[in-house]
Amino acid sequence: MTSRQAIAFVREHGVVLEAAAGPVPTLTHAIAGTPVRGSWWSHPRSHQMFALTRAVRDCEDVLVCRLVGGKITYVHRRLWAALVRLANRFPRAHLAQVREVHTPSGRHMLEELAFPKWVALEVASQAARLSDEEATRLLGPWCASAGRSRPVRPRPRSRARRD
Repeated sequence: MTSRQAIAFVREHGVVLEAAAGPVPTLTHAIAGTPVRGSWWSHPRSHQMFALTRAVRDCEDVLVCRLVGGKITYVHRRLWAALVRLANRFPRAHLAQVREVHTPSGRHMLEELAFPKWVALEVASQAARLSDEEATRLLGPWCASAGRSRPVRPRPRSRARRD
């Protein structure tokens, strides 16, 4: 698979998980040709997977967020209006744009741009013209079952006891 093919895979499917298994296609599974068990870093094609996931992350037509199950998810531009229309169905944190930045020291860090700050006026305008039914149809069947999900709440931390 080439970078162009990886981006075309995201464009075709609209919503794609980077590496996790879930209700939508997974890019690393498509690269491997089969579901990847365990960490994709140990897969023989891990270098190709890394290069292709970074190519998709760098594509301006792909929103990188944590939409599906809180996992890194790619959403193609053609579905951004539908996603914005149905934003109230998802935990707000899952709609933040995720970007990988390289620090001067060579480390990789993730930066998040909160929803709706990443939404362009044109996308918001398109979203306003969509019905919920049309937006759900565009995003696909997984959205109907995932819709109206409750926000993920952090687990209470256990407190260390001092005797």
